[in-house]
Amino acid sequence: MARLAAAIKARLHLVGPLGFSLEDRYLKRAGLDYWPLVDLQTYNGWDQFAEHHHDSPRAKSKFFSTHGPTSYLDAYYKRGDFLFFGGETSGLGKEFLAERADRTYRIPIFEAGVRSLNLSNAVSIVVYEALRQTGALRTS
Repeated sequence: MARLAAAIKARLHLVGPLGFSLEDRYLKRAGLDYWPLVDLQTYNGWDQFAEHHHDSPRAKSKFFSTHGPTSYLDAYYKRGDFLFFGGETSGLGKEFLAERADRTYRIPIFEAGVRSLNLSNAVSIVVYEALRQTGALRTS
């Protein structure tokens, strides 16, 4: 996700708790040489994120889950939207999503034996649809 954020010049918001370390030595070991190009903002948890962005009426939050009631293709994306994805194994949580069901979307998976997509693949699919809808791909 960090590489994608750097490539499209988007800010990457990471809301904790994270399942990985952002310490420089771990990033270097993983070969993330593009890390200096990432516009990163971190938050300890959802409450901190919500407090920091409560006055952003222009931005609408969209949430993505394998349990979302609506296809990501039916979402209307605009510049400034926040797109939320959970961890590969735990997702965003049923209670969290229940309060946001009207803004929760899914990427269709046709094989019942596949529970979910790789997180970075899912983010890429949705982000490029958002870029397409907002006309950002025509400027590259």
